[in-house]
Amino acid sequence: MGEFVKTVGDDQTAVRCDSDASLDERRVIIRRSGSDVEMVEMPWGLQPREVGGRPFTVIRAEGRVFPSHRCLVPASELRFRSRGRHYSFALASGDWFYFAGIWRPASPDWPEAYAILTIEANDDVAPYHDRHMAVLRREQRLAWLDMTCPEDALLRALPAGSFTVSSLHEQDAHAVFAF
Repeated sequence: MGEFVKTVGDDQTAVRCDSDASLDERRVIIRRSGSDVEMVEMPWGLQPREVGGRPFTVIRAEGRVFPSHRCLVPASELRFRSRGRHYSFALASGDWFYFAGIWRPASPDWPEAYAILTIEANDDVAPYHDRHMAVLRREQRLAWLDMTCPEDALLRALPAGSFTVSSLHEQDAHAVFAF
């Protein structure tokens, strides 16, 4: 679904893992810890409602509020499969961004984990998919974490022309995360 890049100084460190990998594989998110911001590793997928059910990896954002446990998932692209082909969507500016997410503390039956919020697709993505992960630009990151802006002001489709679209060759089409 996206590629994550961790930047340290002028270096970019990438560690790849297939998004189709086991959900208990740990991935990096960013969240508030008191007055600090921290990067932590967590499995992707919240506890299912039914025993043995599929974990919730994405959650519709429309009409919902998220008053706590917000997180960010750094990314540089969205990837979708549509009509048998694979596509990549990156910001036209070339900048990286964040997916808006939520995390949940561990319970006796489930580890601490996160899910990514989805919204209706913007005009660039709509010809390929009806929804996509909620994209936050870098300047919106603290508004999301600090809850200083209403959800509906942040979790909205970017204007048309925000994304460039690339068709991926089969060998490049595996959705990857890089932290």
